[in-house]
Amino acid sequence: MKRIVVVAAVLAFGAGAVVAQQDQVKKTQAMMKDNGKNAGALSAIIKGEKPYDQATVNAALAQFEDTAKQLPTLFPESMKGVKLEGDYAPSPKIWEDKAGFAQQSASFAKVVTDAKGKIKDVDTLKAELGVIGKQCGGCHETYRVKKG
Repeated sequence: MKRIVVVAAVLAFGAGAVVAQQDQVKKTQAMMKDNGKNAGALSAIIKGEKPYDQATVNAALAQFEDTAKQLPTLFPESMKGVKLEGDYAPSPKIWEDKAGFAQQSASFAKVVTDAKGKIKDVDTLKAELGVIGKQCGGCHETYRVKKG
């Protein structure tokens, strides 16, 4: 009887861990997709496809800031080797170079915070989005890999 209880407990714990891991993957992917959508909205303003709108800029920067705060926890050890949907996956370097990833995350947070007070029109958006984009791209080059 004890053996059955122990096996059931281990199976329940394992199932709970899988569900938690899937939730983390969904959270991480949703946040990264939101970053892309917001970057696209800001790019549309820069290209003149949409009029300048401070509310759109502020919302995008707020979402970037939220991502920056959560980046250090978005890729826990449990995500190592997990299959993700889409064309990209986290690089093993996230876990191999935790200090570098933390530094990259802090740099992203800083450029977003700095940009918040500077963007007031299309010209300042263009300048600051370039800095933010460079920070995003730098992280992607090192800590993201293309699948396939």
